[in-house]
Amino acid sequence: VQLVESGGGSVQTGGSLRLSCVASGLAFEDYAIGWFRQAPGEEREGLACIDNSDGQTHYATSIRGRSTITSDSALNTVYLELDGLKRGDTAVYYCAAVPRTHTFIISWDFEADVDYTDWGQGTQVTVSS
Repeated sequence: VQLVESGGGSVQTGGSLRLSCVASGLAFEDYAIGWFRQAPGEEREGLACIDNSDGQTHYATSIRGRSTITSDSALNTVYLELDGLKRGDTAVYYCAAVPRTHTFIISWDFEADVDYTDWGQGTQVTVSS
């Protein structure tokens, strides 16, 4: 499984970004894909997840209402759009994949990085005023 993120960069506060995660080496619709971020000196934070089969989504409180996660099975790509960016959104953003059957386990937590099996290398997002 290979995951490649793109779309990061520098943006001013209040701006928007759309991050992309292209997945290969897997049966796309058999997986759920999540987005995480990690700021310097901080723990990795789970942000959102989408089931590529049924489109079910989950959002963390920190970005709910100003973010959208979508999936395009024709392109094997998951997107995370972030709006109203704040300086606190500065971080390296990662996508991660997990077989969707794992998500049926009652203890599975979309915000827990240990609950994902494959990871991309990350893309830097820097928000400045």
